Amino acid sequence: MSSPSKRREMDVMKLMMSDYTVETINDGLNEFNVEFQGPKESLYEGGVWKIRVELPDAYPYKSPSIGFVNKIYHPNVDELSGSVCLDVINQSWSPMFDLLNVFEVFLPQLLLYPNPSDPLNGDAASLMMKDRKQYDQKVKEYCERYAKKEAITNPTAEMESSDEDISDEESGSSDDDIAGHADP
Repeated sequence: MSSPSKRREMDVMKLMMSDYTVETINDGLNEFNVEFQGPKESLYEGGVWKIRVELPDAYPYKSPSIGFVNKIYHPNVDELSGSVCLDVINQSWSPMFDLLNVFEVFLPQLLLYPNPSDPLNGDAASLMMKDRKQYDQKVKEYCERYAKKEAITNPTAEMESSDEDISDEESGSSDDDIAGHADP
């Protein structure tokens, strides 16, 4: 049987050689970001997310930690931290699975079949159960606003898009105020 570190290397390399864009953090194989596309025929289709993956020392015997870096509106994803409900992965995790399973099975299933009865985002779960049409609309709005390629390649683009509602008049400044007066 191969060692967990060999298995980790093999799984990360397999992920890098697939169609996913993988960006390592601190040149190690324990933490990295993966570009993830919303599954076809889902509310999330067309969205692009940066997924942060952290592999525990006990990987593959212990499941990886997964989180969305850019915002997503989903009952089983914490809106602020981006953490994915660990039960989703932990309950069905087995050392037989690898990192490709996370991106080809677990995450697409999570987005296709949200579980509002075990929420990390109570607002999303509540809206999904009370008004499915409004929930669907909010998911699409979040995809439009936060799940674009620019948002994951240029992190400031997300900040700028949330500030675009503020005009010069609303912020109380104009170009004249900025210059000020120089002392002679």
